Amino acid sequence: MILEREKLESILKEGESYTVEFKACQNKLSESIFETICSFSNRYGGFIFLGIDDSGKVIGIQKEIVPQIKKDFINTLKNPSKISPSLYLNLEEFDYDGKIILWAYVPISSEVEMCGNKIFDRNGDADQNITKSVDLVANLYNRKSRNFYERQLFPYVKMDDLRLDLIPVVKQLALVKNENHAWKGILDNMEFFKRTSLYETNFITGQQGFNLAAILLFGKNETIHSCLSAYKTDAIFRDQNQDRYDDRLIVDTNLIESYDLLMNFVQKHTDDRFFLIDNLSTSVRDIIAREVISNILVHREYSSAFPAKFIIDKQQIYAENWNRAQTFGKLTPENLTPYPKNPILANFFMNIGRADSLGSGVCNLYKYTKIYSNSEPTIEEGDIFKTTIPITYSKSQYVPNKLDLTVKEAQISDKYEKFILEAISKNGRCSASDIQNSLNLKSRTSVQRQLTKLIQSHKIQKIGQGKNTFYILANKNSKTTE
Repeated sequence: MILEREKLESILKEGESYTVEFKACQNKLSESIFETICSFSNRYGGFIFLGIDDSGKVIGIQKEIVPQIKKDFINTLKNPSKISPSLYLNLEEFDYDGKIILWAYVPISSEVEMCGNKIFDRNGDADQNITKSVDLVANLYNRKSRNFYERQLFPYVKMDDLRLDLIPVVKQLALVKNENHAWKGILDNMEFFKRTSLYETNFITGQQGFNLAAILLFGKNETIHSCLSAYKTDAIFRDQNQDRYDDRLIVDTNLIESYDLLMNFVQKHTDDRFFLIDNLSTSVRDIIAREVISNILVHREYSSAFPAKFIIDKQQIYAENWNRAQTFGKLTPENLTPYPKNPILANFFMNIGRADSLGSGVCNLYKYTKIYSNSEPTIEEGDIFKTTIPITYSKSQYVPNKLDLTVKEAQISDKYEKFILEAISKNGRCSASDIQNSLNLKSRTSVQRQLTKLIQSHKIQKIGQGKNTFYILANKNSKTTE
């Protein structure tokens, strides 16, 4: 989500409300911020601004403490004794006439959020502790369960109905994103499901069980079809046969493997184009595909039998899915107000690196479609959510920029990848130092980048930690291990 000066000034003028909170925080992070995050999550969502006093006056945050405030903010959100369930938020910087403001958009959570084992709800411009009010807490739980279909409980679904072999897969994906990820120390499967909000208790009925989000992420195929009979994504490729299709894939398995299947479908039927972004050879095609696929899997409305469609032809990628619309019309980075359709699923995909912060998908699609095809996407919100990505490319129309990766650089990247795979295959396993020495490179940075790409594409696995880290070829059956 992009914060424009005009929007900020409008917020400053209107002042604090159900969805806006100002905090001074000139010298340090205020503890009350997390009570507000809790109350926003439990009510309508909202904006938190640091560096603005209660009257709406911008006072700014001392520049030298900004990094520490950001670090403390993230660490506190990951602490289950402070915020539970954990939330995935980041503080963004905004320069207002030379004064630094930090801000975050807090989305609505599908669960009841707690701060320090207390439940807060938003009441006007205040955070209200409702922990001891039985009626208010019951109303809150009822509101959450009614609005988010992903939280529907299936009390008769047992561990045997789930793909437990996928747990080490998602843990490894999370560790690739953050080697100190909170999932790292969770050894018990039931504890993992509880900590990720996939097994919960309905405090109105007392019912316990796995929710629909758990079944979509980890259910065996027969379990998914029993609980959600109409669930599927229809992937179609049209090239020569415009009336029907040249290739078709019906994807009706769990969301973890559905993502991989749809990514492979895109890679099979579209051209890849590499660009140098932050000095790293980057597949822009894969970034675009990730955003479209994550949206169609994570943000669709699963209470409807409407099948999701994913269509590739000569000119575009087109996707559509049933939606619980908050607005109607074309979405752009400027008019976007993030709203999580399935917060549990969205948070899970963010943890494993298959999505970024809420609202970033629209921004990324506009940014990277421009790089990939010198065009803009069309993103329409309504009862049916539609995304269209132009993929035609004309050298006569495209103006090269500093992000372009030369053919030679792309060839070097491919050469490194091929060498690493051959070295690991020959030796059984290799460390980063082994590969660096074999390539006769002074810096290990480029080696680590290639290793990360190979892990993310499930071609190799990382084993061990620290000095005892080495890499092996990925297990084709499980793709990765702890």
